[in-house]
Amino acid sequence: MSIMRQGLFSPRKLVRRFTPGLRTDTATAGGTRPSHPHRVPAKTGDTLGRIGSLEVRLARNFKEVRKAQRLRYDVFYDEMSAIADANTMATRRDADPFDAYCDHLLVVDHASLKRNKLGRLKPEIVGTYRLLRQEVADQHNGFYTAGEFEIQKLVDANPDKRFLELGRSCVLKPYRNKKTVELLWHGIWSYVLRHKIDVLLGCASIEGTNPDALAERLSFLHHNARAPEEWRVRAVTDRYVEMNRMPADAVDAKAALRALPPLVKGYLRLGAFIGDGAVVDNQFGTTDVLIIVPVTHLNTRYVNYYGADASRYS
Repeated sequence: MSIMRQGLFSPRKLVRRFTPGLRTDTATAGGTRPSHPHRVPAKTGDTLGRIGSLEVRLARNFKEVRKAQRLRYDVFYDEMSAIADANTMATRRDADPFDAYCDHLLVVDHASLKRNKLGRLKPEIVGTYRLLRQEVADQHNGFYTAGEFEIQKLVDANPDKRFLELGRSCVLKPYRNKKTVELLWHGIWSYVLRHKIDVLLGCASIEGTNPDALAERLSFLHHNARAPEEWRVRAVTDRYVEMNRMPADAVDAKAALRALPPLVKGYLRLGAFIGDGAVVDNQFGTTDVLIIVPVTHLNTRYVNYYGADASRYS
């Protein structure tokens, strides 16, 4: 994401500015954890940031979740190549059981009003991200990502850390610009701070289901962003696709990076690691890679930019 730039504040100063009334955690066994600001978790519907007519917040009710599901359908099924089953086609919503207990981050445009079924004008939902905290996943069916990657081993190996799964990210086509992306990441960063999250993870998709056609991109990720051993997670055995398809010296790094989806490139700029192996998702017409972002490894430019500059819109 080219919107990142070097900030003017130190991480400590920006956290204090971003989180009034902060209280820091103490060290834990096995080493010191990063100091997290203590805030009351965001209430449903709390504004997490605003730029002009655009606001980022959590969904207030299931009516808004349904609107986010319709947005996901428009992007994943109408615009991209996902294959809808009969129910999905009938409802024109991308929905699954995880939606009932995830938090749904929304970007709404107060300048674009749509009439609901009662004829009332409501701001349009133009972007969304699905957020699933570890303690919520533990109370239900685990993480969605576990269907593709062996993430439970990583969670079990880090009992002192709080994990957050990011998923179902999409933005309405006219809004795929710097401002909307800034606001989504401002919302995620605010959520991370409020819930004292230590590790972000989730699947990121590359369009296409033929790994040979994606060989240069997958090989680039394998050679340049593969997670170190302590953070490495393998794709589930029966869906494992080898990413090391070309030797490092045969990969045109610039071309491969250029061809990657903006979301994957954005994660890399955050300081993300990539898991071991990819997974082909035939329903959505994509090849998925695992993204792992320990908060302590976040790129300082990300922290400064979204923590200091974007906090002006809180």
